[in-house]
Amino acid sequence: MDRRVKPTRNKHDHSSEAPLLFVLSKTFGAALLPINLLVELGILSLVLMATRFAAVGRKLAAATLILLALAAFSPLGNLLLYPLESRFPPWDPSHGAPDGIIVLGGSVDTDLSAAHHTPVVSHAADRLFAPAELARRYPNARIIFTGGTANLVSTDAREADYSAPILENLGVPKERLIQERNSRNTYENAIFTKQLVTPRPGERWILVTSAFHMPRSMGIFRKAGFNVEAYPVDWRMGGRDDLFSFTNIGADGLGRTDVAVREWIGLLAYRLMGRTDELLPAPAKD
Repeated sequence: MDRRVKPTRNKHDHSSEAPLLFVLSKTFGAALLPINLLVELGILSLVLMATRFAAVGRKLAAATLILLALAAFSPLGNLLLYPLESRFPPWDPSHGAPDGIIVLGGSVDTDLSAAHHTPVVSHAADRLFAPAELARRYPNARIIFTGGTANLVSTDAREADYSAPILENLGVPKERLIQERNSRNTYENAIFTKQLVTPRPGERWILVTSAFHMPRSMGIFRKAGFNVEAYPVDWRMGGRDDLFSFTNIGADGLGRTDVAVREWIGLLAYRLMGRTDELLPAPAKD
């Protein structure tokens, strides 16, 4: 039995991301990320210094260096990450076994996997380890992996295709694993997964994704009418004690800042588009 499911999508299908919005998210949104923005400002400052606006260029260069130092070596990244990672607590197993487990993509690099003909996990490996452990603990739960390709120019490489062998090697039986392989972002993860599994009233579904990504994911799934329970993984911080710690590795601090800013931009954009009901979704009140 082929468990790879491809939701039908065409130009009139409003359940998928509008092409223009998707292009903007991959271009304009990417240009605003700290690493890219600092490079852009640095180049602009060099250009200005070769013109009659040289004084402005020098000031911009100095400002760019200060921003780079703040992003790389200050607690800025931690301060931006903490509200995201601490928003949803660890999942409480005392409420009983779930009916299903949804795993969001984001761990496997599809381009590298296709190039080397083997799964290449670039980051967030916990998104794959956690469902394998949950599958052993809850043998009757359905396992759904949702992830296609997030590339601006679509290819035949789908994350679900490369993640499935990893999950199987970790002990998830092939017959339990259902693949949603058409989604390009979290919005489509929610829409296509709901179409695929058609959750029934009273069923309990776990959503597995990185802790910093959980608020946006929960907001999107709720807006889509799919009530799920948060199962955060892949933490980048130890907790409140890390809030004002200065990292010794510039790349690590810059990476955290980049991840956090990307997520805050996503939260703001999805709220403005009406795809979440809150800027920073929180756990549901009992």
